Amino acid sequence: MSIAPTVPGIPDGQIVELRVEVPPGQVIKYDLAALASAFEITDPGRIAVETDGSRTALVTIYPSNPLAEMPPPSESDMLMDAYGRIVVGRYHNGRPARRKLFDPRTGSAVRALTFGTTGAGKSRTVQYVLACEKRNGIVSWYGDLKGGQSAPEARGQVDWLATSQEEVILMLRAAVAVAQERQARYAALGRNAFVIGDPDPLLSVRIDEANRLLEKGAPYREEGTYLVKELGRTGRSVGVGEELDAQAGHLEELGGSDTLRAMLKEGEVTLLRWSSSMMRQLVADGLLPAGTQLVPIPKSLKPRVLRSQFAEGADDDDDVCDTQGTAYLLSGPHPASMMRHFRIGSILPMPGLDPEILALYGPGDPHRLEATSHEAAGEAYAARGTDAMAALCEAVKEEQAKTTAKAQAGKGGRGAQLLEDRIRVVLAEADDPMTPDEIASLVNADGGPEVRVGSVRNRLGMLADSGDVVRAGRGLYEIAR
Repeated sequence: MSIAPTVPGIPDGQIVELRVEVPPGQVIKYDLAALASAFEITDPGRIAVETDGSRTALVTIYPSNPLAEMPPPSESDMLMDAYGRIVVGRYHNGRPARRKLFDPRTGSAVRALTFGTTGAGKSRTVQYVLACEKRNGIVSWYGDLKGGQSAPEARGQVDWLATSQEEVILMLRAAVAVAQERQARYAALGRNAFVIGDPDPLLSVRIDEANRLLEKGAPYREEGTYLVKELGRTGRSVGVGEELDAQAGHLEELGGSDTLRAMLKEGEVTLLRWSSSMMRQLVADGLLPAGTQLVPIPKSLKPRVLRSQFAEGADDDDDVCDTQGTAYLLSGPHPASMMRHFRIGSILPMPGLDPEILALYGPGDPHRLEATSHEAAGEAYAARGTDAMAALCEAVKEEQAKTTAKAQAGKGGRGAQLLEDRIRVVLAEADDPMTPDEIASLVNADGGPEVRVGSVRNRLGMLADSGDVVRAGRGLYEIAR
């Protein structure tokens, strides 16, 4: 395969696009460093390669890195189009890069994942999407597991801001309950899809730094994984979407690959600067076709220059030329084409809240959950942003501590039971199917630690998934016999 012309023959400032093919029966592969060497280019960022996954590729050579500078977004970029998409940035060729907030063609809420290593621009990307949700009338529930530091400007701009693992668990419980309430209400209306504002708003539940909740050894990993899975299963057709934003290097840090495989294949997936183990996992899990090549995103855009030790003068040039926001939209129409998100916020760090980010959210209060679902969302939703939340979080912590202690005691041979075991006993002794409230009442009468009905409901879902418990009707459970 020959490629011409060479870079010395290309006029200054001209963009050159080459279409290359390999013979039938072969699959095109390339080495970016070798291409740059062939064209006598010292900055690989000037070359963009996109393949069709088969025989053909487009190779574009730019006079300078096309993603080196990005503008801030416009108001029109932030508004959903007829397909439920917003513009998040630009591809290397200047075309708009879009991602969905909603799919109006199927009436489905969106499941999304955003991955990126430290410093890749994940927090700014999250802030932009949150601001877009507010401008598009979407109710945002945001769990910031960095204690609220990932997106401090989001406080007061979202319907619910959770900053601890306990409050995030309460938020996820409430979201699942809202999805189940909507499911029952829509079924009565004969609706099998969601229409924004008819009668409810779209609800988006986002967990930032999700690896802290779902990684191995995390205190709420089991319940958090179940709730994420349950919300992904029940929320789509009733307007409850979810997003996980994480610095994961492997899917096991997010509750295990089995839990997230469906989200990865069907959701909106943004890959910022990544680790090699994450890339191998994405390919192995089938999100990317085998053989797909993504050019690694470097930490800096500045070309590497060799300097002799005998050269005069010290190399004191500014070496800060980062790639924050550069990414691949794996669920978009051009998954192997590099793009970069808009510049979000001030260029230099601010001593307090960033006025440019606050301006993105626009005026007015955030959109709120419909009153019809307040009862389902429960006391945690009513307590959000108030001092009452601390007591609810402490109750979750105590409940988890008791569960852990009983599990450890059981391992030590003292016969202590987990909540799942207590539920099994109650259902095995029952003659008829029971509701979660009835089961919780009997569980609390067995002499063990008191538990909340929400915890019983979550464990029932897990037991039903494993086949130990059977759903005998709407809101009714019985032991599998």
